[in-house]
Amino acid sequence: MDQVSDDAFKALADASRRLLLDRLNERNGQSLRELCAGLDMSRQAVSKHLAVLEAAGLIRVSRHGREKLHYLDAGPITAIADRWINRYHRDRARALADLRTALESTVDFVYTTYIRTTPEQLWDALREPAFTAAYWGVEFRSDWAADAPMSWSERGTETSHPDQRVLVYEPYRRLSYTWHTFTPEWAAANGIDEPTRDRLAAEPRSAVTFELEPAGDGVVKLTVVHGDLEPGGLLRSMISEGWPRLLSDLKSLLETGQVLATAG
Repeated sequence: MDQVSDDAFKALADASRRLLLDRLNERNGQSLRELCAGLDMSRQAVSKHLAVLEAAGLIRVSRHGREKLHYLDAGPITAIADRWINRYHRDRARALADLRTALESTVDFVYTTYIRTTPEQLWDALREPAFTAAYWGVEFRSDWAADAPMSWSERGTETSHPDQRVLVYEPYRRLSYTWHTFTPEWAAANGIDEPTRDRLAAEPRSAVTFELEPAGDGVVKLTVVHGDLEPGGLLRSMISEGWPRLLSDLKSLLETGQVLATAG
């Protein structure tokens, strides 16, 4: 994690790279052509800056057709803030905290963590009930193939819906599925009041994507993208707190056999 933090600090030290992050903060998921528009920088210079940001984990690149789109990734900023925020007076760290808030305010939630495990073990931990029940408190039922239906079992309730489906299934590399349905039974089991459930149910159905990438030395890079979120929506604010805690428990389970917090 020290190397990740060092790379992020170095990347953020350049004003041009901070400007590119600002532009992605205004509108996430832009192509190189879009990011170059209106900038007093050559296409080559912008491309080099984006490569530095990607290497530092501050952005994530995803190919859509012939274009590569660039997305903010709050993971390194969160790691920096968690490590350093308590060592300094809040006023001296305000700029860092503001940047973290800005990065986490985008529509898509993106988070990256590094886990000492294998792609095979991590893949199982994302799907198998024995794992998910331990760190998440949720069990999935699915045939685990593209377009297969999914049901979610949590706190004695089971949630199913025709639109709860697997979107992408590429073993050991990429898994994507739609988020569960906010039913009255789910809300009651999780202590969610009806007005809050109504707000969640009114938002469009979102989707989560897990991307696995070997990072060397027995470490796997896991990037989680929770997209199709309502701008300024309630779910966005809820998952921005839930995912870091959940992924911390997943990392702890795979590396130590125990979770740090109570699942669910």
